[in-house]
Amino acid sequence: MRALLIDPRTGGISGDMLAAALADLTGSAAPLERLSAAIAALPGCVEFSVRLEEADGGVRARRLSFKVREKPAGSDGDLAAALAEVAASVGLTAWGRERSERILSDLLAAERRFHPTGFSRHAIASADTIFDILAPLLLIEEAGLAGCQVHATPPALGGGLIRTGGGTVGGPAPAALEICAAHRIPVAESPLSMELTTPTGAALLANLAVVADRFPAMTPIRTGYGAGTRPNGAGANILRVVECEMSGLVEERIVLLETNLDDISGEVVAHALGRLLEEGAIDVFVTPAIGKKNRPVQVISVITDRERYARLLTVLMEETGTLGVRVREEPRLVADRRRETVEVAVGGRTFPVRVKTSEACGRVIAVKPEYEDMRQIARELGVTLREVAREVERGLPSPGRGGQQE
Repeated sequence: MRALLIDPRTGGISGDMLAAALADLTGSAAPLERLSAAIAALPGCVEFSVRLEEADGGVRARRLSFKVREKPAGSDGDLAAALAEVAASVGLTAWGRERSERILSDLLAAERRFHPTGFSRHAIASADTIFDILAPLLLIEEAGLAGCQVHATPPALGGGLIRTGGGTVGGPAPAALEICAAHRIPVAESPLSMELTTPTGAALLANLAVVADRFPAMTPIRTGYGAGTRPNGAGANILRVVECEMSGLVEERIVLLETNLDDISGEVVAHALGRLLEEGAIDVFVTPAIGKKNRPVQVISVITDRERYARLLTVLMEETGTLGVRVREEPRLVADRRRETVEVAVGGRTFPVRVKTSEACGRVIAVKPEYEDMRQIARELGVTLREVAREVERGLPSPGRGGQQE
C-alpha cells in the first residue's frame, strides 16, 4: 500500500517547504505554475509568481522563490472565499478542498487566540498563505497520493526571536505551538535560533498526517527535499518527504498505563476495571505477577489514547489507591476495521446487529457481530446466546454489501 512520510524533525515544516519537497519528489513543477496563475488572477493580487530553484546546502534540495505584491487583505471570510475560489479553479478534489478548509480554520483559530480583535494580516491574510495551503494538497493529488496514509515525525519548532503581527516574541512561533497543542502533536527540540515550523506547516501536519516519534515500517520508493526560504547558515532547515510502500495494516498510537497492586481486594480491582472501561479505555486487563519480597501482585494494564489517558490515570489512582502509574506511548499495527449495522432474522423476527469487518493486506480476516446486540436478542427471545450467534452468522451479508453505515 502506497503511503507518504513527512520528516520535519530537524528542519521544521512550512507550506512552501512541503510544496518544494513534493515537487522534488515528483519531479514536476507544473501544478505550482497552474496554482500561482490562479492566485495571480485574484482581485487585490497585483503580482504573484513562483519559481522552483536549487537550494544551496549539504543536501540537494529544492526551494521556492516568490514574487508577491498585493493590496491590503480583507476579513476572514474574504480569505476563505478566495481559498475556495482558487481551489475550485485548479481542480482540487473534494479530498483536497475539505482539508484546505480545515487547515485555514486552524490558522484562523490560532490567530484569534493571540489577536482577539482581528486576525494578523502580517501572519495570515495574504496570497502566499493561500499558496502555502493549496500547493502541497495539489501536489499530493497530482502524485496519486490523496487518500493514502500520511505519517510524520515530530516537527522541530525552532527558537530565538520570532516576528509576529503584534511584535517580536520568543520562539517557537505562538500560533504554531497553539495548533500543535490543539491537536496534541508531539514536537522536537532544535538548537537553531529561528522559526522552523510555521503555523501553516503545523496546520498541514495536523490535518494530513499521523505524527509519531519514529519512522513507520516501510519500503522507500523515492524521496524529495525542500528547503526553507530563510537560510540559517547551517543548511539544516530542510524538509524530507518519502513515498513508500507499507503493509495493509493501520498504524496508530496508544498510551499504556500500568501499576502493580499487592494490597487490594479482588472486588476493588473488578470495580476499578469497570470504571476504567466506562470512562473510555480501549482495553483493561490484569496480570498476576511476583513483586518485591516475593509477594504476589496484580498488574493492571490500561490501553487508551492521548486524549483520555490523563482522566483514566486519575480514575486508576482514585479507585486503587496506587501511588504511581507507569505511562508509555507505543505504536501498534491493527487491521483496518469497518462497522456496519445489518438486519438479521432470528426466531422469525428481524433485529439490527452491529457487525465489525476487519481487513488486512487487502483481504477480509474477520467478520464479528457485536456481543451486546446478540445478548440482548437472546434475552428478548428467551433462547441461548449460542442459538442467536448461529442464526446471526447465517444471516450476515457478504463483506461490504448491505447494511447501513454507522
